[in-house]
Amino acid sequence: MRASDRAYAALRDDITEWRLLPGTVLAEVEQSERLGVSRTPLREALSRLTAEGLTTTAGSRGVVVTDVSLDDIDELFELRETLESKAAALAAERADPGVFLQLHKELLEAPALIDGSDPGRHAYYDLAGRLDAAIDAAVSNSYLAQAMRGLRVHLVRVRRLAADDAQRLTAAAAEHAAIAEAIAARNPRLAEAATILHLHRSLSHVKNTHTPHHKEHHG
Repeated sequence: MRASDRAYAALRDDITEWRLLPGTVLAEVEQSERLGVSRTPLREALSRLTAEGLTTTAGSRGVVVTDVSLDDIDELFELRETLESKAAALAAERADPGVFLQLHKELLEAPALIDGSDPGRHAYYDLAGRLDAAIDAAVSNSYLAQAMRGLRVHLVRVRRLAADDAQRLTAAAAEHAAIAEAIAARNPRLAEAATILHLHRSLSHVKNTHTPHHKEHHG
């Protein structure tokens, strides 16, 4: 992996996981030392993060981690509904039903993954990620997949803002199962409707449990 790619991946993960809070100044010397890269690849990484909207240039302060407001969340979900409902409908037309029947079965069993033994819910989020990947593969549209990848970086940040409670995740697993079932049944309208319902409930949950994080000064 190139040094700039390594720096980009590390910084992106730190931002999306809220280890680097909004308002944090990403000083070149400090970040170069922390990540073990020289300043040229670090600058390349920061340029990519700024292009994605995860950082911004704040005049004399340098490059700063951006905030996520409730307005940002509304705009992200507007785009998300457009992209994901279309992707689900296309997947229902193009997919191998067997792949989604298997995902449907696993998603019905997902409540067993949402318990106290895995506080990070990694097994559940991995399964949800596999559904996303299966839809991307079924759609087989590189432009749509690229747009979805750019959006998902921000959605990981948003997810961390909301209360990660078992009740909502259990409901989300059932909603994901309904999407997989509709795609397996080759029913584009049902897949689209199931996706819109899931996103409506996700947005309501995020907005109702939104916890702002902000760092005023870099320390």
